[in-house]
Amino acid sequence: MQHTRTYPIGTPGAPWGDAERAAWRAAQRRQRSHADDVVARIDALRDRFDVQAYGSLDHGDRSYPLLAIRSRDWNPALPVAVVTGGVHGYETSGVLGALEFAEQAGEGYAGRINLLVVPCVSPWGYEHVQRWNADAIDPNRAFRDNSPAPESAALVGLLAPLRGAVLVHVDLHETTDTDESEFRPALAARDGRPFEPGGIPDGFYLVDDSVRPQPAFQQAIIEAVARVTHIAPADENGEMIGAKVVAPGVIEYPLAELGLCAGITGARYVTTTEVYPDSPQTTPAECNAAQVASIVAALDYALAHR
Repeated sequence: MQHTRTYPIGTPGAPWGDAERAAWRAAQRRQRSHADDVVARIDALRDRFDVQAYGSLDHGDRSYPLLAIRSRDWNPALPVAVVTGGVHGYETSGVLGALEFAEQAGEGYAGRINLLVVPCVSPWGYEHVQRWNADAIDPNRAFRDNSPAPESAALVGLLAPLRGAVLVHVDLHETTDTDESEFRPALAARDGRPFEPGGIPDGFYLVDDSVRPQPAFQQAIIEAVARVTHIAPADENGEMIGAKVVAPGVIEYPLAELGLCAGITGARYVTTTEVYPDSPQTTPAECNAAQVASIVAALDYALAHR
């Protein structure tokens, strides 16, 4: 059964063109500061880590630096761990969780693994609390060669020299109530499709790679996070967001095929985290802590099972 919901931009049934994308972009409002919230915290880590500028994004009168935090004593003989956050800029715990991991736990991995942490892949999206970039493109469907999303292309370029050296990649995400009230209706309108209401899993879950699954790795993360916050249950169909639940708190996607961030490194151990900060059972601080716990568990498992 198809459902419809009128979205204020575009004509129902017709995909957006340049005019609709421009109207959508004009409706966006800057709500927070990437410089104050992200860049300042990265700068405060310069006495402990190297900071690499791997590009910049220019939007009108604003320029956003793209920054990565790197282990100071980078050792080519060691494997690499990649942590990415803020691929969807509105997903706050992904950004803050990556920063908190670097601040609280990053130094503990010195001499064991090279860390590359990119806390905010999409700074325009962060400031405007948006899933898409300024061109109404979802960066997390655009991690591929010749990407139409500059945020995605820049990260692909940063990580390309490391392909084959990355042991573990953790991509931090969250789902909010606005997924259902704003972002999914906008997606349907942009693509000229009817909006079909869905559900939001209440709790933390993971997305594994269906092409190269690592079930024990995913379960180790779930067990660690369960000590911090609750794990999302399957729905009445044994699914979450339309995908079969293959283990408690775990679904699978073909990551590289879909152009997802977790699919670009070729790492043996990859996962995408999802928390639900709007749940009455949790808090934003608890969601940040769950992201940190997932990174620590992922790195510890990967190092123990090289």
